[in-house]
Amino acid sequence: MTTITTRWSTQLATRLGHRPTRRVVAPEVRRRRRVQLTWALLVLNVMTFFPGAPHLLPIPGSVGKLIAQGALVGALMMALSVNRPVRIRPSVFIFLLMLLAAEGLLASVRAEFLFGALFRASRLFTFAIVLWLLTPWWTRRDLLLVRTHLLVLWTVLGSVVIGLLVAPGVALTEDRLGGTLWPIPPTQVGHYAAVAAGLTIVLWLSGLLRRGVALTSVLVAIPVLLLTHTRTALVAMLAGVLIAGLSLFTARSRVRKSFAIGFAVFSVGALTLGSVVATWLARGQDAEEVTALTGRRAVWDSILAQPRSAFETLFGFGLSNKSFNGLPIDSNWLGTYYDVGLVGVAITIMLVLFVLTAAWFRPQGPHRALALFLVAYCVVASFTESGLSEASPYLLELTLAASLVYSTSTREGVR
Repeated sequence: MTTITTRWSTQLATRLGHRPTRRVVAPEVRRRRRVQLTWALLVLNVMTFFPGAPHLLPIPGSVGKLIAQGALVGALMMALSVNRPVRIRPSVFIFLLMLLAAEGLLASVRAEFLFGALFRASRLFTFAIVLWLLTPWWTRRDLLLVRTHLLVLWTVLGSVVIGLLVAPGVALTEDRLGGTLWPIPPTQVGHYAAVAAGLTIVLWLSGLLRRGVALTSVLVAIPVLLLTHTRTALVAMLAGVLIAGLSLFTARSRVRKSFAIGFAVFSVGALTLGSVVATWLARGQDAEEVTALTGRRAVWDSILAQPRSAFETLFGFGLSNKSFNGLPIDSNWLGTYYDVGLVGVAITIMLVLFVLTAAWFRPQGPHRALALFLVAYCVVASFTESGLSEASPYLLELTLAASLVYSTSTREGVR
């Protein structure tokens, strides 16, 4: 009766020349949009602004950094507005993350550069609080957080492609594709492209994504990844897709057919395009540079040889910008050891092992496959990239994996 009355009122208002009132958005839709905006702001926060990188938009370095860091404050405010009254779910993963943040604060008190270390530690702590506020949405059956993350990655890759089309000379600095609308280094662009392609493939293998959408996404993401010449991202993506596919192998014929086709294509490509692949992997470097991991080994040896007290061995020197003597560390485990010591390394290992163990005991299906892809990607990339012990895209993706394997015994609440 109420519906009929509403329709009659709308028709009458139209006939009398009055515009009907604006459609009211359902509260659930508003909540979902705010959750998506919160996650997008977290991604923006970890997209560090590099003022020295070539970019097209005239954004001053201080303004760009303010936008990136201010996004975390916006995410916190948005999370508090959508999670009202505050409700959080018990989570071993978030507990370990908060423990890591607290340990980072403790280590940063004795840091040489006190202000910077305390700022990074506080940022990690705030980052963990925002993730905790989002735990009520971990159990949604529509994979809201995963789909939101994929949508944000597509947006980032779209900006990279637009920059390539508008100014190819700027985007392809040193023959490696980077972001030009927002300055994103090639390694990060490769990371975003690899994760977007991997998530798309696993969603399609699971039957949760239409073929046309999946094909379009892969045909954009894979060329972007190859143009970045990022070897770590490519290897991590292949490893993650392989492990995720194997977890679905006995359940879906689509996976078995795709693996058969993929094996045939790989065999033919290895025989016919071996030299091309070797050239791409070498990236213009000689054998000595490849063996030295592009100079990483020298930095790693220096970190291990750094004199340190018992406190610094256990708790580190405080959160840094993941560099040593002006050179990037490019290793999650050595970077974590340098910043937060053996205790921080142990907590980070527990974070990864917890998600892996939870995924192992989860029933076969899309949630398990997606979680295994994300964890495998993070583990493989962690040897030459840093990020699992700081606010970074890697930590966001590990949190996504934790949300996918959340205990079914407590899967209730927000839908």
